[in-house]
Amino acid sequence: MKNLLRTMMGLPVAAFVLVGMSTIPAMAQDKAKAAKAETGKATSTVLAENEKVRVLENRLRPGDVNEAPPSPFMRVVRVLKGGTFLRTYADGKTEKIEWKTGETSIVAPSAQPYTTKNVGKTEIVLYRVVLK
Repeated sequence: MKNLLRTMMGLPVAAFVLVGMSTIPAMAQDKAKAAKAETGKATSTVLAENEKVRVLENRLRPGDVNEAPPSPFMRVVRVLKGGTFLRTYADGKTEKIEWKTGETSIVAPSAQPYTTKNVGKTEIVLYRVVLK
């Protein structure tokens, strides 16, 4: 009798697990569609944030452009995967910047707006801590 009761109680749990597992591929497809829609644009993921700091991970695939306005805040940047990007200022001036894997930089607030483009052949991954 106890075995029958355990089996009957276990069926709803198994059903919930199966339903949950069947939705994972659908969610993955939605993410893949969203990623395709954003091809050519850098991605920025907020990892943590409070009233004093924001921690982000930025990814730029080859050819990706980051059009976000430059930060008016002091920030610390740790390069997880290095590469080369081209910074283009509003006045048309350009600057080529090489990020080396493992390096850490303290970046001052930006005085003028610019965009960046990954002109290298590898993905650039930056871990940024922005002081508010």
